[in-house]
Amino acid sequence: MICKRIIPCLDCDLAVPEGRVVKGVEFKQIRYVGVPWQLAKKYYEDGADEIVFLDITASHERRETMVHIIEKTAENVFVPLTVGGGIRTVEDARKVFNAGADKVSINTAAIQNPDLVNQIAKYFGSQACVVAIDAKRRYVKSPKDAENRIVIKTSEGYCWFECSIYGGRKFTGVDAIRWAMEVEERGAGEILLTSMDRDGTVEGYDIPLTKAVSERVSIP
Repeated sequence: MICKRIIPCLDCDLAVPEGRVVKGVEFKQIRYVGVPWQLAKKYYEDGADEIVFLDITASHERRETMVHIIEKTAENVFVPLTVGGGIRTVEDARKVFNAGADKVSINTAAIQNPDLVNQIAKYFGSQACVVAIDAKRRYVKSPKDAENRIVIKTSEGYCWFECSIYGGRKFTGVDAIRWAMEVEERGAGEILLTSMDRDGTVEGYDIPLTKAVSERVSIP
């Protein structure tokens, strides 16, 4: 049995030089909640097993991720640090590792260029390659209405799950469950799975989504 871990995931942007942690509801109604390295340090001191930073505007703004914030955090936090956002190449990943990250998380670039998963796993190891999947429910009347999709029966009806990119700003038509299976085959060591429908709602996890993915992959 895999040991359960507590891993705070902080959505960040660079609206101010020191960065800021933001939180929304279903990827909308974004509000400021703190300074990235300070919150990371607090969670570390409270016993977090790992910390995740996701620079949610880097890909959309087509800029590199927040290297100076990673460096500051690595000086104050002594548990594994995963960083995502704006990582489009192996060299981008290398800069993040050199700044102090232990793992990189890729989402937009991975969907646009799936070979990036293979490349990062090859150069840095599967244990350092995390693929983030932001999934949205798409309801259908019956499984027949969603050909080539993995359709799940939930208490609300049948649905499949669609991947989004650019911090939830664009939908791709990619089946999130099939994509999870593919990235495992390509060498990803972990999946960071987010339900857009439950994000920030305080209604708990999307158990059907989590179950559907966990039953089909063997990585955390």
